Amino acid sequence: MVKRLIRKIKSKFFNNPFGTQNNNNRNQWLEEKLKEIPSGLTILDVGAGNTNKKKYCSHLNYISQDIAEYQGSGNENGLHTGEVDYSNLDIISDITDIPISNNSVDAVMCTEVLEHIDNPLLAFKEFERILKNGGKLIITAPFNSLTHYAPYHYSTGFSKYYYEKHLPNYGFKITEIKENGSYFEYMAQEIRRIEEVAKSYSNLKFSSPLFILARSYLIKYLKKQNFIDKNSFELLCFGYFVIAEKV
Repeated sequence: MVKRLIRKIKSKFFNNPFGTQNNNNRNQWLEEKLKEIPSGLTILDVGAGNTNKKKYCSHLNYISQDIAEYQGSGNENGLHTGEVDYSNLDIISDITDIPISNNSVDAVMCTEVLEHIDNPLLAFKEFERILKNGGKLIITAPFNSLTHYAPYHYSTGFSKYYYEKHLPNYGFKITEIKENGSYFEYMAQEIRRIEEVAKSYSNLKFSSPLFILARSYLIKYLKKQNFIDKNSFELLCFGYFVIAEKV
């Protein structure tokens, strides 16, 4: 509760554009949690892509894995990030069949990957296999998302109840589930995105002054509501952060 209040105060009084902190929130949380892992332990970053989370793991024995099939434009539907550099990967394999021995790593990190796996439960099974007893599983995934990295986009997201239902069935005890953002922050994110979407999907040439004024008003309104928010994340948020332990 105290941390949430601090976050709201920072959002209100400091210049972090409201509705734009999805990635920043996630990276800050990851950095904090990865620092808590004792130096010298082995972490496997599954679905590592261009290994941009390696910078948070300098004190660990970092191993990266990805299927490395996505190309920058995908099938040209939805949102894309451009070409991905897979040259620094240690392992190229399917996430459900990773060539690592049983009970051999201390931690598994899986960030914004589950929505791109056709059967995430098989990934949970694989994580349980390769983790040592007491090993830590770190997951982030969207609660709701637009189509991205198509055609490798199989789910719009996951609620906290998905993890609570399935992780224990695969030998994990959940130790933390944390929401990222709120209903009001998510809506502000999508209002900010309207112009970009309109240019791509309805051939918008320019935005009218009325639209710009309305957008500004709506974002300010949502920011005000967020400051007095009472758990709106249970309706909608950017996503959830999860830590579980193999038991």
